[in-house]
Amino acid sequence: MIQANVSLKDKTWFQTGGLARFYTRPTNQLEFKQALAFAAQNQLDIFVLGAGANVLVSDDGFDGLVIHSKLNSVSFEKINDQEVLVTAGSGTVFADLINICFDNHVLGLEEFSGIPGTVGGSVFINLHFFKFLLSQFLVSATVIDREKQETLVVDQNWFNFGYNQSTLQDRKYYLLDATFKLKSASDLEIAYARGRSHEIIRYRAWRYPAKNTCGSFFRNFHENEVTLQIAGKPMIFVAYYLDKLGIKGELQIGSAIISHQHANMLVNLDNATSQQIINLAREMQTRCLEKFGILPQPECLLIGFKDYPLLTLPAQINIPNPAHPELVEG
Repeated sequence: MIQANVSLKDKTWFQTGGLARFYTRPTNQLEFKQALAFAAQNQLDIFVLGAGANVLVSDDGFDGLVIHSKLNSVSFEKINDQEVLVTAGSGTVFADLINICFDNHVLGLEEFSGIPGTVGGSVFINLHFFKFLLSQFLVSATVIDREKQETLVVDQNWFNFGYNQSTLQDRKYYLLDATFKLKSASDLEIAYARGRSHEIIRYRAWRYPAKNTCGSFFRNFHENEVTLQIAGKPMIFVAYYLDKLGIKGELQIGSAIISHQHANMLVNLDNATSQQIINLAREMQTRCLEKFGILPQPECLLIGFKDYPLLTLPAQINIPNPAHPELVEG
């Protein structure tokens, strides 16, 4: 069940990165539990991998155990004529779950059409698109304690969801499955939803790069991190500032380039290294700090780096000065 020295390059959307010291693909809860026990016995760090769409792995790889969840069962429980509970394993590809729901006359999750990922990764980050958050649909889940290898059924409040935030990010528990409250639908409603889903996917294909990227590399700012207001509201969208830098489709380091489609999406043109992507992201941070006095922070998960590879600011600085001498490397 446990493999050694497995390449992660072909398991992430960036198509970069080194080897996992150990690697496993559990298909049920027992195998997941056994993987955690193996890591505990060998004092290994753990990274749970989903679709690899929001991940940058170090060129040095990951010196621990990568658990690539393949728990992909899906079940339905009807509550009443209008509502259905849908439970999906953490390794279920989210696009597959949307289509399985369509096939069973269930609606709700199609708002996230076209966003790559698995159920586990989507809950981990609290998947979002425009005004929709995955936490709006999740009602309960099964998680497993990393240390005790015991399962626990939790409700929505347990996750302490926020923007790009959940309790899972403490990495003390890992998701095994999630249950969503969705809506029953007629044939006509399903046909309409399928068409809308296809249109969302078509829009995303036009608006965003579809491969060799992690999607949005930097998260949006929190309101207390910015001073600029437009129409009376804080401008929190990081892409706004990156667009103003004039670097979209232009700034490039090695084979890593900023997409011509979106200023917050970095792309591996062919044979980029993870370090080239990091260097490009640091240059974006530096230019944004110099021009606007704010420092973008990653939404992409940085895995296997011995030292934090991007620029950081001291915690006591709320609104950084572009020329602040205390800018440090993490």
